[in-house]
Amino acid sequence: MKKYAFGVDIGGTTIKIGFFETTGKMLDKWEIVTRKENGGSLILGDIKASIEEKLAKEGISKDDVQGVGMGVPGPVTNGGVVNKCANLGWGVFNVEEEATALFGLPVKAGNDANVASLGEMWMGGGKGYENVVMVTLGTGVGAGVIIGGKIIHGTNGAGGEVGHMKVDEDETEVCGCGKTGCLEQYTSATGVVRLTKRGLAKGGVETCLTKLDEITCKDVFDAAREGDAFACTIVEKFGKILGGALAKVACVVDPQVFVIGGGVSKAGQILIDVVEKNFKAEAFHACENTKIALATLGNDAGMYGCAKMAIDG
Repeated sequence: MKKYAFGVDIGGTTIKIGFFETTGKMLDKWEIVTRKENGGSLILGDIKASIEEKLAKEGISKDDVQGVGMGVPGPVTNGGVVNKCANLGWGVFNVEEEATALFGLPVKAGNDANVASLGEMWMGGGKGYENVVMVTLGTGVGAGVIIGGKIIHGTNGAGGEVGHMKVDEDETEVCGCGKTGCLEQYTSATGVVRLTKRGLAKGGVETCLTKLDEITCKDVFDAAREGDAFACTIVEKFGKILGGALAKVACVVDPQVFVIGGGVSKAGQILIDVVEKNFKAEAFHACENTKIALATLGNDAGMYGCAKMAIDG
């Protein structure tokens, strides 16, 4: 008898829902709008309605559903307590208990970056490994740490917040977290652009990037790939900062593989090469050969990870 699971990736704009067999095969996926009014009180009810509509359409009983996994854009403890989530208007409450009672199905919840990491370990760039750190480089920098196939949540649900490791003691600009010199300020998409603009502001630079009205992270990596000397220096600086940060993470976690995802990872092999080179230069000798790979599931990683969390229970 086939068993099923739902993977629900809750974002600030939309909620992505994946319908899976417990083998890991995704049967369908769709999105619903995230209704954040009234302190996000409508969100769980909307998810319940969407899941029940899918089960009715497929003629599947709740008895055949192993569970529902939910990824939340904020800290979530190992016991399923959301520790405030500004993006959704949620305060502090046990989302697992509330959703389980509402859905009539077992529910597991985790931080969105953590569950994306679990998805990549299960069916993506970390497949075949059980000790994985996935670093997501987007508008911010997040990470998920998985040891022995299990997410490390930490005491406050902040396990894997590598984006807020201090990497520059001399930084004066403030990060979104309120501190200065965070990894996120240099290796996110906005961080790469920031490094580039800082370099250009010094003057005396010849680069194709000055011809652009608005520089993007993609522009910088594309220019470096074409041999633009200035862009190459920015990519090298990016690689030194990120490679050095991952070397520090490896000293604590010692994963089998670092999986790099998020929009910045679309730069591809040039990114892997520069990070790997700098990682090897700074890593403890026992960790030097840790694999660094690109994520492969894209925006579906969260749904896969949520489903895996539900299946594992």
